[in-house]
Amino acid sequence: MKNLNIVRVISLLLFAPAVSVSANDALPKTAEKFEVNGHMTYLYAAPQPAAGKPWIWYAPVIKGFSLAGKKVYFEGFLRGGISLAGMDLGEVRGGPASTEQFTLFYQEMVKRGWSPKPILLGQSRGGLMTLAWAMRNPDKVQAFVGIYPVCNLETWGMKNLPVTLADYKLTEADLRTRLPEFNPLDNLKGLIERKVPMFVVHGDVDKAVPYEENTLILKQRYEAGGAPITVKLIAGEGHQATPSFFENKELIEFVLKQAGAKAP
Repeated sequence: MKNLNIVRVISLLLFAPAVSVSANDALPKTAEKFEVNGHMTYLYAAPQPAAGKPWIWYAPVIKGFSLAGKKVYFEGFLRGGISLAGMDLGEVRGGPASTEQFTLFYQEMVKRGWSPKPILLGQSRGGLMTLAWAMRNPDKVQAFVGIYPVCNLETWGMKNLPVTLADYKLTEADLRTRLPEFNPLDNLKGLIERKVPMFVVHGDVDKAVPYEENTLILKQRYEAGGAPITVKLIAGEGHQATPSFFENKELIEFVLKQAGAKAP
């Protein structure tokens, strides 16, 4: 039995993926921070970037980069050659002015050599932030990924009026009148025409961001336009930090494919 175990160990060493300990240790422990127009940005650069230097643009980023604490995604993407970055604009809701600030961040990332077509990853209210930018810049989006994302300004956004009105700099009456102009769900045409791929994971009992008011409508309208979208609906789960949402194998595979990267 002892000799058999030795043979197994040798086999594992011989046929294991060619990833050195030094490469694993090279993953950034902390983010590179720099300011864009007075706003803090965070960048975790992949030690060995995939071709084209792909990156995930993650939101929300508020006083830190929370995705860095999700080990499976953090290590999986970085070891796959995909960098992670985001900009802290605080509690914004996709208004034109905050979207312009995100554009400055995008331009700085491209200037620094990163891909001009990032993969947007919006978690919860970060979905509204990223989709609002995407609908105004569909030609600059490689793909969209959502983790129980807010998609609907008309419902979720209007339930959070003080923050929403502050971002849009409008009265409630004016914002309600102009909702079709601002709601991502009403402005998918550019993304649909370019067939920008989407992948969303959402819980079917999510009370904070109801599936029926957000991802379901996104799915229906995207499919009606003939654009590719995959929705992974998690039965019995809601707005939770569980493996279903933060260790999702299909999400990782989707991101690696869109980035043209290989699994580490």
